Amino acid sequence: MARGHLAILFSVAVLLSPSNLPAESPRTVFLSRADYQDRVHAAWLGQIIAAMIGWPFEHQVAAVRFVDQFQKTYSSAPVDDDWYYEMVALRAFEKFGPGLTIEQLGRQWLENRCGSWGSSEQARLLLERGLNAPDTGHPRFNRLWFTIGPQFSSEIYGLLSPAQPNAAGRLARELGHINGYAEAVDGAVFVAAMVSLGFAETDPREIVRQAARMIHPDSPCRQCIDDVIALADKGAGPREIAEQVERRWHRIYPATNNAVANGGLVAIAVWFGEADFLKTINLAYQAADFTDADCNAANAAAVIGAMRGLKALPRDLVAQLHDRIAGTKLGPVNLTPPVDEKISELARRTAAIGESLLKKNGGRVDGDRLIIPVESVRTQPLEKFQLADLMKFWNPDWALDRAGFGGAGGGMAGLRGITYLDGEVLATYPDDEVRGVVLRRTIDRRGQPVLEAEVAAEPGRAWELEIYVENKMLFRKLIEGKERELRWEHVRVPIPDLGTDRLNLRLYQRVLIPGKLSGNAYWKHLHISE
Repeated sequence: MARGHLAILFSVAVLLSPSNLPAESPRTVFLSRADYQDRVHAAWLGQIIAAMIGWPFEHQVAAVRFVDQFQKTYSSAPVDDDWYYEMVALRAFEKFGPGLTIEQLGRQWLENRCGSWGSSEQARLLLERGLNAPDTGHPRFNRLWFTIGPQFSSEIYGLLSPAQPNAAGRLARELGHINGYAEAVDGAVFVAAMVSLGFAETDPREIVRQAARMIHPDSPCRQCIDDVIALADKGAGPREIAEQVERRWHRIYPATNNAVANGGLVAIAVWFGEADFLKTINLAYQAADFTDADCNAANAAAVIGAMRGLKALPRDLVAQLHDRIAGTKLGPVNLTPPVDEKISELARRTAAIGESLLKKNGGRVDGDRLIIPVESVRTQPLEKFQLADLMKFWNPDWALDRAGFGGAGGGMAGLRGITYLDGEVLATYPDDEVRGVVLRRTIDRRGQPVLEAEVAAEPGRAWELEIYVENKMLFRKLIEGKERELRWEHVRVPIPDLGTDRLNLRLYQRVLIPGKLSGNAYWKHLHISE
């Protein structure tokens, strides 16, 4: 066909339906309804089984031996965040329809008391205070926005969009904002796209390659997955690649439930798993010490379920769940209503919503057959947030340098501090403990300026405040948290005349203090008065 004719056909397709049709449809997938439901069923079961086997390795040391059994006897699958948030999303689609919005999903979260740990707990608490989604996942409000919550609950968006990775990615992006942002939601897009591609591709490595291209190259999540692919292409094995991923990315994101490094480990499991269920999930358990191994295995398992259906799953493990999920609580949270559902019924309901979305996205149902134009992946626009951007919301007169993501409140307990914003309070912890955090600004000297702020340390921890004007240290004080609540100290430092009208101000948080346990610095009401 002549190049001009191709251009005309492409233009007509875009004009007809720019938001729904893929950029190009080189081939079509034909799925019977029974096959579609079988694969959806396998993905639900696969992620449940993978997470349950992997619980002993969650935020713990990695497995060194192959595991293929549960650690205890079950009469049903307990409720877990790995699949409960997807169950709630399914309820929301059923209640509000295929055009489900993030605000409607938030209302469903409130109704079902969704959000037990990590960024999801933060989202629930924000919803209960009256904040609406998507603000519940934004760094302005959610201190754990960069963690794995959106990623481990995104399989359903791929199941609802078989062979349509762009549609899956749109759902993951839009609805993933309920409990995360930027790299966390990039991870959700990656997982949802892999599950979607599982209905169209037979090579797991091709699935990883294509799903990675959904994410903008400047995203840390994409860069981590690109590291995996590049090393694998050079012949490196899964353990070597996992070590490289952890060495580079886990140091930037110390939380054991961070989205970036864990997303790379999911990619390793799918890449090297050869579409074999047990091999794939064991790669996730063995990848590295102190990771979110159960969630990673569940993500990878859902891809295998979408690719191969129920025949891929060990029958004895499937049988032990008795086709049932049941529970009244998820961690400390009482569920409303309590859960008692058949897994097969979840699959049937998911497939029903998937069919309605398929028609919306350019596919069709012909009798007992789904006819799906396979989407070629399109890279999504960059969504990025740097910790320094918190100053836009807290105090734009000041710049924030060398703040670190930290790990407090995310994954394994006891990790070093974390940088976040809580209303009028800025909490900081350095990414480099030697150099510390610095708040900086320049001022024009007028009158007799005075720097004022209120500062605090968390109970049982300490940091040192140093204040410089130009090259001169004006103030140094140890800030210790000795009370059960934050005890605020007022700092007032007159700024001397140093013979220049333009002054550079720097406030340092230093954390390497002999005999003291380091922790967050808390700041509020930082300003210059005259």
